[in-house]
Amino acid sequence: MTQVQHGGSPGSPHRSGAGRGGDQLMVPEADFDSYYGRPIVKPAPWEHDIAVYLFTGGVAAGSSLLAAGADLTGRPALRRVARFGSLASLLVSVVALVHDLGKPSRFLNMLRVAKPTSPMSVGTWILSLHGPFAGVAAAAELAAMLPIRWQRGPVRLLLALGRSAGIVGAVTAPPVAAYTGVLLSDTATPAWHSAYKELPFVFCGSAAAASGGLGILGAPVAEAGPARAFAVGGALVELATEQRMEQSMGLPAETLHRDRAGRLMKASKALTTAGAVGALVGRRNRALSMVSGAALMAGSLCTRLGVYEAGIASAKDPKYTVVPQRDRVDRGEPVRYRS
Repeated sequence: MTQVQHGGSPGSPHRSGAGRGGDQLMVPEADFDSYYGRPIVKPAPWEHDIAVYLFTGGVAAGSSLLAAGADLTGRPALRRVARFGSLASLLVSVVALVHDLGKPSRFLNMLRVAKPTSPMSVGTWILSLHGPFAGVAAAAELAAMLPIRWQRGPVRLLLALGRSAGIVGAVTAPPVAAYTGVLLSDTATPAWHSAYKELPFVFCGSAAAASGGLGILGAPVAEAGPARAFAVGGALVELATEQRMEQSMGLPAETLHRDRAGRLMKASKALTTAGAVGALVGRRNRALSMVSGAALMAGSLCTRLGVYEAGIASAKDPKYTVVPQRDRVDRGEPVRYRS
């Protein structure tokens, strides 16, 4: 329940100045507040671990795609960087998720049932299907680094499975990159829910930019061509869809430009743009390529942190819940209350 406070005391005049050529409205702008000062929408009970989880999950997914492409086109150094990057990102992602949940058994409990209507349930299953194949591909890469005399029996079998596992990991990677955007927009948090059309695309573009940046950062210049194209394409998608998202969100878009979220989103745009430009002009410059790759990864992390902070801020201010609902009523659209 929300109170709209107009200020002033009962019986005080609301208009004056009739003798000076017309009425002047004396009612101040409405101040939205909820009973007892409590938010209308309860902020998501997530810590910054979830923002890290959003970032590393995207890097893992994009790196799996990049690794499969490098494997099929004969770029072993890029394949190695991408496979190891994918596995490391997955491990960090799982650790961050489990830390936020409190104990590992809660993650395992989510696998007891499959709910197609729940993005969290679907995402858990997608991650569980993708992770083992990415792990086998990375293990095969590690096995390939062993001395020839050790590449027998199980090691040889692992080497034989590397390409197939990598391809399956690549096929299951796009849903891993996109579902986190669906997960956030499926909540009642105003800034996240109002961005439901564009947020998955922003996250996919961000994942491509970050994983491409990782490839540029770790692979030799001679093999980094696909990573460079992946990074620049992802950066363009991220920047374009983010701009479109801000235009379509309405009032909650304010939270993307204020306080900590605003600083993070500004840093994200600057780092992503600089990283993409550096990736294009530094094709033969190893040092510039490494700086560009690091900038792209940092920009992607800032995007996830900024979106997270904006969502929390929008849930704490009743204005971002009430005003959009009133606008929809005024337009004759149904108001859907989400739990």
